[in-house]
Amino acid sequence: MSTPNKDLDKVDVRIKWDPSPSGAPAHDLDIIAATYLAEAPYGSPAYLVHFDSRSPDGTITLNRDSRTGQGLGFDEEMTLELDRLSSAYSRVLVGVAIQQRDGRLTFAGIANTGVQVREGYSVLAEDDFSSVGTATAAVVAEFARSASGAWEFHRGVRGFDGDPDSFTTTMGNRTSGA
Repeated sequence: MSTPNKDLDKVDVRIKWDPSPSGAPAHDLDIIAATYLAEAPYGSPAYLVHFDSRSPDGTITLNRDSRTGQGLGFDEEMTLELDRLSSAYSRVLVGVAIQQRDGRLTFAGIANTGVQVREGYSVLAEDDFSSVGTATAAVVAEFARSASGAWEFHRGVRGFDGDPDSFTTTMGNRTSGA
């Protein structure tokens, strides 16, 4: 039987937030992508892509990085070219982590947060982080390769409490609702 569903090819994940109040330390949110090998789809990622890196093969890139949330619309954007990603990888998670330089800061402490996952002009998911307001980081998208080799999107936002380093080492663990 044929299906009208198209494979995911090129996906963008975008985040936005308002700058911190005048005189307060800057709020810095970061998009982080973690790739997992087909032979080890959970646990530690094969590699990470974040503000100072890109994927070894150029299939995952951070197009825009903000340290303050200043600007119009979305402040950070990451592109994932899933159609070009090696078949050695079966899972990609995308998360958002709040830098914790000046004490513990959660999503509830940052005004007008938002994330959008889209393919072309089609919005696959949007969220405002209100369901994970007490978290300091969150997984915002999961892409997994099906048995046929097509990429599937699994929506949902899963909160995490900890610094960005500990988030990246545990974001790919098996959990319900991921």
